[in-house]
Amino acid sequence: MKPLKIVIISKNSYPDLGPRAHRTSELAKELARKGNEVIVYSLLGDYDYDKISSETGIVFKSLGVSKLGVTDNTGYYNKALLAKGLRKLFSKLLELPSIELMPMVYKTLKQEQQIDYLITIAHPHTIHWGAAKFVKKNRDRIKLWVADCGDPYMNDPYNYHPWYFAYFEKSWCRLCNYITIPIEKAKKAYYKEYRDKIKIIPQGFDFNNIKLAEYSPNKVPTFAFSGKLYPSLRDPRNFINYLSTLDADFKFVVYTKSKDIFTKYKKELGDKLEIRDYVPRKDLLFELSKMDFLINIKNISIVQQPSKLIDYALTKRPIFEISSEFNEEIGFEEFLSRNYQKQLLLKDIQKYNVENVARDFLCLYNL
Repeated sequence: MKPLKIVIISKNSYPDLGPRAHRTSELAKELARKGNEVIVYSLLGDYDYDKISSETGIVFKSLGVSKLGVTDNTGYYNKALLAKGLRKLFSKLLELPSIELMPMVYKTLKQEQQIDYLITIAHPHTIHWGAAKFVKKNRDRIKLWVADCGDPYMNDPYNYHPWYFAYFEKSWCRLCNYITIPIEKAKKAYYKEYRDKIKIIPQGFDFNNIKLAEYSPNKVPTFAFSGKLYPSLRDPRNFINYLSTLDADFKFVVYTKSKDIFTKYKKELGDKLEIRDYVPRKDLLFELSKMDFLINIKNISIVQQPSKLIDYALTKRPIFEISSEFNEEIGFEEFLSRNYQKQLLLKDIQKYNVENVARDFLCLYNL
């Protein structure tokens, strides 16, 4: 197949560490490695992209600078009082601040000429909305448009959106060629009339050059969690309350930006709880591979699945899965005694290899 001009639009990309930024960067790198012309548009911030561009062949271009407070790749966002007030007042009613991405995406696509393959990556879904506005009037300038969704929008069971945003959702669903989602169960969260467009393509991870520690059991049972937390969806509080009552030696290491959930337990748990900030993925995998086991907190929603499970599996450490309610005390105590028979095992892990994920995206172009 001849090289394609591929344009990927996403709120964030490298060096941001979020799951959708990871989706964008890893997919872009692999598509470029396969010889395609790859252009990534995101909120670049003031990061210098010369090195990664020369290493990967990706051309990074800026969507612009958000005035309403959408966070860029370096973590910057507008903290001015006016922007903060507008976000607080109109976050739900007007989808602030992410609604600002809609005109940004439209303006960006006007700058490009012919595009073989457009991939828009949500969250936020306003990126799809901007693409739909452009495609509606310029269908002939884009041969194929794939709208990628990590999470559903209107039918997200844990995030309410006003009814009138259904117009925007149906617009992009109607105009795109395919909708890609990470898991089969999420299909039910999309409108029935567009489900025939849905293709399952999971999150992609680079399986090459993974450096793991040479594991040896820690002096006290040491386990870790990494990722975002949501009180209504993925909630660790019952688990930490249980740990606070446990008369046993252990160390719980947490890599998260949701620090507030943990800090109030720090006084009670002391050195048993270690709260760390996010680190680059290659460093995270190395650190996690030192742990005796890893903690995964199940989503309450069956239409969403944490992508961290794949990274967990790559560390080759046992995974213990808990619910937000935390009724797994017996199994957890078995893990503390180094009995890992009830560990969570991921099947067919190669489908998450970014080489296979990029192949699946390219296959859509030839359907």
